Amino acid sequence: MSKQKRPQIVIIGAGFGGLSAVQSLASPAVDVLLIDRNNYHTFSPMLYQVATAELGAEQIAYPIRNVLRKLPNARFLQAEVEQINFDQRVVVTDRTAIAYDFLILATGSITQLLKVPGAAEYAFRLDNLRQAIALRNHVLRCFEQAACEPNPERRRQLLTFAIIGGGPTGIELAGALVELIHSSLKRDYPGLDFRQVKVLLVQSGNRLLADMPVRSQRYTQRQLHKMGVKVLLDARVNRITPGAVHLQDGWTILTASPVWTVGVQAHSLLEQWGLPTADKGKVTVLPTLQVPDYPEVYGVGDLALLKESGQPLPMVAPAAIQQGRAAAKNVQRQLKGKQPVPFKYWNKGTIALIGRNAAAAQISKLTFTGFPAWLLWLGVHLVYLPGFRNRLQVLIDWLWDYFLRDRPARFVLPQGAIAESPTPLSESGSVHQVHDRQSA
Repeated sequence: MSKQKRPQIVIIGAGFGGLSAVQSLASPAVDVLLIDRNNYHTFSPMLYQVATAELGAEQIAYPIRNVLRKLPNARFLQAEVEQINFDQRVVVTDRTAIAYDFLILATGSITQLLKVPGAAEYAFRLDNLRQAIALRNHVLRCFEQAACEPNPERRRQLLTFAIIGGGPTGIELAGALVELIHSSLKRDYPGLDFRQVKVLLVQSGNRLLADMPVRSQRYTQRQLHKMGVKVLLDARVNRITPGAVHLQDGWTILTASPVWTVGVQAHSLLEQWGLPTADKGKVTVLPTLQVPDYPEVYGVGDLALLKESGQPLPMVAPAAIQQGRAAAKNVQRQLKGKQPVPFKYWNKGTIALIGRNAAAAQISKLTFTGFPAWLLWLGVHLVYLPGFRNRLQVLIDWLWDYFLRDRPARFVLPQGAIAESPTPLSESGSVHQVHDRQSA
């Protein structure tokens, strides 16, 4: 008597949603295949710490095969998904075609450029490890060039950093960059006049951390001001050119380092695969996380548009993790002949790290700032970071930086090793600077 073929479950994407799904699904009753273009999982909330030389890239990356090693009947395929035939239930990759009984889409998100001219070509982003390393290389290279630059205008341009976007990523990056500059780099380049170094945070709205309480917003702005970050509110970017960021009110920031942290949207692959998309390129899913018309297909994480109380769920790691688990449980219910159940999001809160001993947190109805919020941020991220060795190395580097004010990863990789840098900026730019503009 021949063995009955086990159900084939394919998961596309090894981010937070995809990994939580495969960990919840793997059992002797099914075969699970996880597909991703990289053979590692990136702990994306700490990409900015790689970009600011606090951590090495390998400390926030974890081999996917390590995760699957102890999971029965779970396999991994490193490949690019080129097309999906939803009617025939086949995933086509650049390596092979895979038939599935159930499919979980967890492709994550990319930076939302908002159709601003020049943003894609000239601004740095933080979507992945390559971009984080490229930004770190660029920051360190700017100081190397400024140290021997005779032209004062060009030197000011090299030492001006414009972070566009006042959400958690922009705030965390601005704080970490200022601390890098005024600790390690100030000692590395004693010949530079660090009064010329400017870190600007450009926000199109009239407040930072728009989704957090007013108390947290005001605290964040005060802390950034104390650290030396120039906050520009109601400053909408009109375009980005080589060497400059142009605002709609006519002001121009002369900078060699525009960094785009405005927001994210679902990956453009979804449209290529023939799925109808809505706001921010997301796919509207049913309350059970199933894709309409395809009950065997689930969408989780940043690609899934699902509303609670009229508002879309946040595009954050906890939501993706919960959705991955929920989709896995619904697949298991379908395998048993049961109906899938609606997903209910448990909002664990929001924390934004500002700098040393400073953070803003909202947990349920409780809002707090300062050292307790900072400790909570550190603890939460250590818990969620995969791999004991990674946690230990990160903790050691955090302690090293905290007590010695020294960033250990201050080295520039060869130019050819980084594939996702923006187009190099020219040495020329507008001379009208925005350094003296008052923040609201």
